[in-house]
Amino acid sequence: MLLAACGSSGSSTSSSGGGGSSTSTTAGEYGTLPAQSGSPSGHGTITFPIENGSQANYIFPITPTANSSIYNVENLQYLLWRPLYWSPVGNRPVFNLPLSLASLPTYSNGGKTVTINMSHNYKWSDGKPVDANDVVFFIRLLAAAVKEDPSNFGNYSPGNFPDNVLKVTAPSTYQVQMKLDKVYNPNWFTQTQLNLVSPLPSTAWNISSTGGQHLDYNNPANAKKIYDYLAGEAKKVSTYDSNPLWKVVDGPFKLTDFNTTTDATTFVPNPTYGGPQKAQFDELKGEYFASSDAETNALKAGKLNMGQIHSQSVPQIPTIKREGYHVYGYPDLGFSYMVFNFKDTTDNWDKIVGQLYFRQALAHLQDQAAVIHGAFHGAAAPAYGPVPAIPATPYVPANAANNPYPYSIASAKGLLASHGWHVVPNGTTTCESPGSGANQCGAGIPKGQKISITIPTSNDPPVALQETDQLASAAKQVGINITPQPKTFNYIINNYDDPAAPQNNNKWQMENFGGFTENIYPTTDEIFNTPGSYNEGGYSDPTADKLIKNSKFSTDPSAVKKEAGYLTQQLPGIFGPNEDRIYAWKGISGPPDSFSALTQFGFTPEYWYVPSSS
Repeated sequence: MLLAACGSSGSSTSSSGGGGSSTSTTAGEYGTLPAQSGSPSGHGTITFPIENGSQANYIFPITPTANSSIYNVENLQYLLWRPLYWSPVGNRPVFNLPLSLASLPTYSNGGKTVTINMSHNYKWSDGKPVDANDVVFFIRLLAAAVKEDPSNFGNYSPGNFPDNVLKVTAPSTYQVQMKLDKVYNPNWFTQTQLNLVSPLPSTAWNISSTGGQHLDYNNPANAKKIYDYLAGEAKKVSTYDSNPLWKVVDGPFKLTDFNTTTDATTFVPNPTYGGPQKAQFDELKGEYFASSDAETNALKAGKLNMGQIHSQSVPQIPTIKREGYHVYGYPDLGFSYMVFNFKDTTDNWDKIVGQLYFRQALAHLQDQAAVIHGAFHGAAAPAYGPVPAIPATPYVPANAANNPYPYSIASAKGLLASHGWHVVPNGTTTCESPGSGANQCGAGIPKGQKISITIPTSNDPPVALQETDQLASAAKQVGINITPQPKTFNYIINNYDDPAAPQNNNKWQMENFGGFTENIYPTTDEIFNTPGSYNEGGYSDPTADKLIKNSKFSTDPSAVKKEAGYLTQQLPGIFGPNEDRIYAWKGISGPPDSFSALTQFGFTPEYWYVPSSS
């Protein structure tokens, strides 16, 4: 949901987009990575799936909120236009500098000046170099877009990029310099702000009409005209494979067919791509499937070169492997959680959930081991906070390694009883000792108060409902009544979101829609800070706000680790297992990292090939 997801510290390690041939298993992995085999034939077609509901529908890299999905970015835009900074390196959520268009930035002037030196290797398919002016062009258009309407860019938050850039210039052909409005944590700015930048062809797209004259995009009025024209063209989905605008690319592929009837897409290699690896086959084809089950059936029949195996289909993996597929999975950097709604006043819920002991009691009722074994069929890693232990990053807090609230009915019962509740297993627990004392229910909770919780839960895939059902079953044993409400993902995020749908604040106590994928600098800015645009449940904690602010503005390299540790302990929601993103591939090979990167939303098919022996 949080497509700020797309990019370790400013000194993170990197390697080539391929690299690595280890087949050893590490914690959190599902299966092992095969070694690279055979030699490229230089020909063939490689197929990948496009599931119903995940079709690409926006091609212009300044993507509106309504179109901000990994499918538009990963399966379309990044194949044609590469971002300034690329991640991951295999299954490691760090910057991949060989696949990036620039070296890591340097900070000077007390941290308020950012200098970026770009690679000299890249050029647009019309022969022009990809240079500093193309970065300036992107920033000018982005500024015009969000000034016109903040929803014109899904990753925009007021005060963040590009608002925090007072001035951007190109002192030389391949150097960009930015003057910032204040000092920021350099890791935060590099890994959450600069990873939003996608250089755009400033000499081809600086027009405001088809065949129009080229405009000076440094003039804000012109930048607006250019943006409006390009955004307008991007809405013409049926012309994606024919519009000359979208033929000017710097990525490894060109789009040759975009079928709005079947949702199939076809890409061919871009011969002018300047990255470390040009595509090594004839065509890359996205094939449409009506559901994840339909995709699984295609894998079982051996009809796809690469596909994803969703949690409900994990039991089918032996059949898929018998068809000759390699299978590998690993959790991505992010978190799933059941959201607490701190603004629902129904039956004093806001007073109850505002008590840390109560949130801790509910956390003790979650049996992650059972959920991983049952709902996820073993294909998930335990996770206890917003920064999980797997995948490993420099920002994992100490309390992410072991569950601070392990599954224990007795612990949950003890917490409630020691805070003034009369616990009635399989009955109705009520507040017996109202008040704000250490052994009382809490301020504003009256004597006789019951605890009833409605949890709207995403019904596809079914794992979320299984998680909620497990919690409800355990809660019943301490006299708490939980009612799961199956809803679609879109319905939940549109209707049970305190910032977006405040009119419904009193209609839900918790929700289970899924979770967030994070930047490689995993601050929860915008998620758990009080004014956050993605703060689904209205969580508000002055200490959390301060720690999140430090992650953004202080130069403390461990700031985000402190933030994550505090939130793990404070429970703005009940954090759940981190599901493995599992992929299967057949009839193709390539460096192991090019396949494990899929688990972190890194789609680099230019590294794949059909072996000559196939």
